[in-house]
Amino acid sequence: MCDCTTYGADSHDYGNKQYKLSDFFNEWWDTYVQSPTKPIRPEQYKAVNYMRVCRTERLGVDHYACPDCGEITDIYHSCKHRFCPTCSWKDTIKWAEKVKDNMLNLPHRHVVFTLPHQLNGLIKSNDKHLLNFLFQVAADTFQDWMNHKYNLKPGVISVLHTFGETKQFHTHVHMIVSWGGINKETNQLEAIKGEYVKYKFLKDKYRCKFEDKLVKMYDRDELKHQFRDREEFMRFLKRINQKSWCIHMEPPMSIPTQVIRYIGRYSKRACLSEYKITNIEGEEISFKYKDYKNKDINGKPIEKELTLNYRDFFPRLLQHVPLPHFRIVRYYGLYATKNKIDEKHLYKGSEKEQQDLENAQDDQGENTTDIDPLYCEKCQKEKQYLYTSFEKKNKTNMIVKRTEFNWEKERFKDLVA
Repeated sequence: MCDCTTYGADSHDYGNKQYKLSDFFNEWWDTYVQSPTKPIRPEQYKAVNYMRVCRTERLGVDHYACPDCGEITDIYHSCKHRFCPTCSWKDTIKWAEKVKDNMLNLPHRHVVFTLPHQLNGLIKSNDKHLLNFLFQVAADTFQDWMNHKYNLKPGVISVLHTFGETKQFHTHVHMIVSWGGINKETNQLEAIKGEYVKYKFLKDKYRCKFEDKLVKMYDRDELKHQFRDREEFMRFLKRINQKSWCIHMEPPMSIPTQVIRYIGRYSKRACLSEYKITNIEGEEISFKYKDYKNKDINGKPIEKELTLNYRDFFPRLLQHVPLPHFRIVRYYGLYATKNKIDEKHLYKGSEKEQQDLENAQDDQGENTTDIDPLYCEKCQKEKQYLYTSFEKKNKTNMIVKRTEFNWEKERFKDLVA
């Protein structure tokens, strides 16, 4: 019998992860749903079901073989759900490659707009309405500022996150903002000199824009809340305003490829990387996180470990499953799909930068690989498709497609049995 190569969930094609999130769900999910600590939404059931069967025979296995030596490779189908830890990273790489070809030839900055935690109750009750407000307000704040101060129209890419390091509810938007734009009068590309920003002005503008939308929603009786009257609601907003709303900005990055690789960590990936899982034992799971409130002598956040029982871990993680049909990545200004940027204003990266992006690694160690599982290194030939098999209700089914070469039936009869 020939040697078989398997590219499934445990293959080196996806790195050497010590623990798999799907294993923990397979062990305890069916028990948890019998008496969940919090209601489970349909999209959360769907996310878990997809993740549990990702790269298993339930979704199907494509079998390929070398036409000369007969070496067989099994390619497991992926679920492609954006909450899946493995599929989300592959999505990030594809997204980064697509976006970098449409970026302005300007420095870009990573900007984070965060909502106060006192608003968490309203956000959970009004979900997509207030999340839409956050997207719009964050982008409008920067576009209005650049328009009035520099007469420039920038490009903005926004990515929504609802989680922090310990996976508690923490709503914020990561943004890639071009540090400059197209001059509205000359139609020329202009960069902003220096990196100084009047933070208090931007924070106040951001807060006022968001609260204006919130008050209008309340006055139209569209806001789900538990306030007795408008006076109590306004007192609630006043308490929130005792502290400045948070905007964080990184220094400008001169090469857009660097920005995309950097922001790629925050884009389509799942909220918990499997590389951060440090232990799974019995009913408990442990994962490492960065404590930004405590830093070492070098100013870097201290890494800690958090252990949770499955009854606490499941609802904490699943609250971040994206809402159905809700776009967590959006484009504004010059990067909006309706705008066509002149090619002379676009950044043309070098071949080296392209290779760097393709081989990009995120901070959890996930990476792509140069190994082609469908190429036989021994015979120097491409492997050809044999058939697809999948498991359903304890029965194995097979889909066979026509191949372009003949096989010795005796040699592979045990394979297709």
